[in-house]
Amino acid sequence: MNNEPLILAVDDEPGVLRLIKLELSSQGLRVVTASDGEEAMRIAEQQRPDMVILDIMMPDISGLEVMRRMRERSSVPVILLTAKDHDQDKVKGLDMGADDYLIKPFNPEELSARVRAVLRRGVRTADGEDNIVAVGDVEIDLTRRLVKKQGEVVSLTRTEWMLLQQLAANAGKVMLNTELLSKVWGPEYRDDLQYLRVWVSRLRGKLEAEPSKPRIIKTLQGIGYLLDREGHFAADPEPIAANS
Repeated sequence: MNNEPLILAVDDEPGVLRLIKLELSSQGLRVVTASDGEEAMRIAEQQRPDMVILDIMMPDISGLEVMRRMRERSSVPVILLTAKDHDQDKVKGLDMGADDYLIKPFNPEELSARVRAVLRRGVRTADGEDNIVAVGDVEIDLTRRLVKKQGEVVSLTRTEWMLLQQLAANAGKVMLNTELLSKVWGPEYRDDLQYLRVWVSRLRGKLEAEPSKPRIIKTLQGIGYLLDREGHFAADPEPIAANS
């Protein structure tokens, strides 16, 4: 049985699909393709790919609408393909939870690098078992990349999800400030503590009943943060985050 990641590539240009399949197959990945939105959603439902590469501009259903519908069922990682002069669509896609984007025409090697990077970020469990972290009335499904609060789906940006994913995957353990900054934003951000505070503040605003008195994401002043799934950890007061 082939356990390599399965990639679903969606584009209405046959040449683009051939290029994607040729490049990713040469890297040992499995690739299935779809030429329109309806076919993409059908394949996603049947084969549950590990990632979707999705063109924004398609004739029947836009890539953004396809991603929105997919997000109702799962949070499969998505890399958007976008034209150079469609910045608004790119920004909207990232706000909707896309993991990355690539501007057409693209270098096949860059595509492979971005695919590998997004796959590395994902948290997978053995044998497809559920991996759900529950904290109070919040449920974080690391396998499906889905967050619910009081049973309702919480919409997170790509950055918010990546930060929460790191905390949830290490629930009950202290994540150092430098570690979180390096893993979520890259090593060049490892000393930018105020940046981390701003994003933690935004995440608390969506998850906490009282963001000013957090019970889910706790602070160890000058050290790091912890997802307190047991509710036993006494948090230090958090400095006010600018621009939060």
